[in-house]
Amino acid sequence: MFEGKNAVITGAARGIGQAIALDLATKGANIIICDLQKEWLEETAAAVKKTGRKVSCKELDVTNHDTTQSVFQEIASECGTIDILVNNAGITRDGLLMRMSEADWDAVLAVNLKGTFNCTKAVSRTMMKQRSGAIVNIASIIGIAGNVGQANYSASKAGVIAFTKSIAKELASRNIRVNAVAPGFITSKMTDALSDDVRESMLNAIPLKQFGTQEQVAGVVSFLASDQAGYITGEVINISGGMVM
Repeated sequence: MFEGKNAVITGAARGIGQAIALDLATKGANIIICDLQKEWLEETAAAVKKTGRKVSCKELDVTNHDTTQSVFQEIASECGTIDILVNNAGITRDGLLMRMSEADWDAVLAVNLKGTFNCTKAVSRTMMKQRSGAIVNIASIIGIAGNVGQANYSASKAGVIAFTKSIAKELASRNIRVNAVAPGFITSKMTDALSDDVRESMLNAIPLKQFGTQEQVAGVVSFLASDQAGYITGEVINISGGMVM
């Protein structure tokens, strides 16, 4: 599906980002994984190598505009093309609004929203020259429905959704597609550690009565990045088991 194509995934050292990197690799893409966690970068790289695809690691702070521009120029020079960008880097700093510090607000907006801006801007020049490319942004159903104690996260992911739609319109004339996925409750170390009562309460809010998997999210991302989705741009696909419709 992605033979000869180069894919950059931010926040790819673990979790959903790692699953996306592996899914794209198994479908033929060469992978460039970007993250701040150096030790976990190497772990993801080792897993990608087992697929037989080329892989490289870049330490990247997506909140730093100039550094991001430099790293993406370096990637374009080394790889020749950047065919796919997945903006997955994200953090949470949960707390009720009355107790939320300015620092926690700023940190979440900086990584989740400004980071998406920085990376998309950095890759857009290369993709415009190629007159092709696919960008997939990782949003969240929290950016659609909101959630108590996550005003900063919700605002950042709502911003990612609006950003996706605007940039899709800007880049469409150059054959660059921009879409987003909005995961709901996805199986992780956090969900594994939940008490039975909390777990049951969360499952009751999901019509399918089950958590999603990181691999399911990765599969949708790969579809949106592929030629099979060649007539799809500016869309947001919820992966929430029906929790948000």
